[in-house]
Amino acid sequence: MRLISALMAVLLVVSACTTSVPDQLGADGKPLPRLYRIKDKDTSKIQFRMVDSVNALRSASGLGAVELDSKLVAAAATHSRDMSIQNRPWHFGSDGSSPIDRVARVGYTGTLTGEAISETYETELQTLGAWMEDPGPRAVILDPNAKHMGFSWHQEGNGKIWWTLVMGAPASLAPAPAESFLDVAAAAIPQ
Repeated sequence: MRLISALMAVLLVVSACTTSVPDQLGADGKPLPRLYRIKDKDTSKIQFRMVDSVNALRSASGLGAVELDSKLVAAAATHSRDMSIQNRPWHFGSDGSSPIDRVARVGYTGTLTGEAISETYETELQTLGAWMEDPGPRAVILDPNAKHMGFSWHQEGNGKIWWTLVMGAPASLAPAPAESFLDVAAAAIPQ
């Protein structure tokens, strides 16, 4: 009996020394979401889930589908990493480049129709939802001229994700070039 009592006392002491991490609560009292970690093996799943979701939104608006374009994906990936380095979500690169410059650098022969960016801890679909609630990024996603899409991200060690979505139109379908980058991206700049 003494042995059992001693073991119980040791278990109580050991359990008192361990810490449990309670769920963190948001301002509304609900648990905050767990950190969304993206693994390398998830890249194609995330990209195709996003293009499918964009196409569902476009279809619901009576627009044609877009397809992933590897050159636009490269431009989006470059900009996501660059925004992380600059630690600010904006449309200009650390070298002063605009989205027009970046799509030209990767060899995209069509025309940029717009870019949407985000700095968040949210998933790609939560980010798409937020973009659709903002008139600027919504106009980029639902641009009737867009036929190609690039989508990529950069996730920092702390979990913050820098998302970039780039839309383009083939040269044969592209609208007349904008007078400036600001004309193209004004819709995508958050107010």
